[in-house]
Amino acid sequence: MKTLRILAVDDHEMIILGYKFILERIEFDGYSIIVDTATTYEAGKKIIEDSVTSFKYDIMFLDVQLYPPNEEQPFNGEDLGLLARKLVPETKIVYMSSYSDNYRINSILKSVDPDGYLVKTDIDPKTLEDAVKTITLNPPYYSSKALGAIRKKMSNDIELDEKDRQILYHLSKGTKNKDLEKHIRLSPSSIENRKRHLKILFGTENQNDLALILAAKNRGFI
Repeated sequence: MKTLRILAVDDHEMIILGYKFILERIEFDGYSIIVDTATTYEAGKKIIEDSVTSFKYDIMFLDVQLYPPNEEQPFNGEDLGLLARKLVPETKIVYMSSYSDNYRINSILKSVDPDGYLVKTDIDPKTLEDAVKTITLNPPYYSSKALGAIRKKMSNDIELDEKDRQILYHLSKGTKNKDLEKHIRLSPSSIENRKRHLKILFGTENQNDLALILAAKNRGFI
């Protein structure tokens, strides 16, 4: 019988214990499952680095947000995924996150190219079992909300670069125009020019920023 080794990283200890309890009780022919856990970015990073010279994990389940929402977020699960891709490229990476917005999901799909993405509100014991078996034998695996975001993005014929997406994302989060340059490495005039172009693309050139945000949401960009 083959041992399937899984690393799960989530900053909520009760959630991570629940994952471990469910995962280690999955009945999977030909496999026994062992789950290691970490509740901080630093602990997850050390485990990934140590795995280079020891056994390799078959699957890593990573949360995106690894610090409390009211704290500064110096690193996140996306950073851990990029590290794992570099150090242990054979390990399959799966995200289990509360983030279900199109921007965040598609950003991670582009940067890390994970083997799966599960939105936490979709997760139950059966979903976890299906995810483990599919990712082991025939990846990728996406939960229903993640798949909806991917399909919605694929149906669009508007092409935006990363700066355009960042502008839309931060506007949708309520960032004021004067503060956009703090989040996006562009001058205020460049940001305004891009906003004008975005409004033309989305057919809201004579309307306010809220109309642009709603149009972008309806097309699945945020």
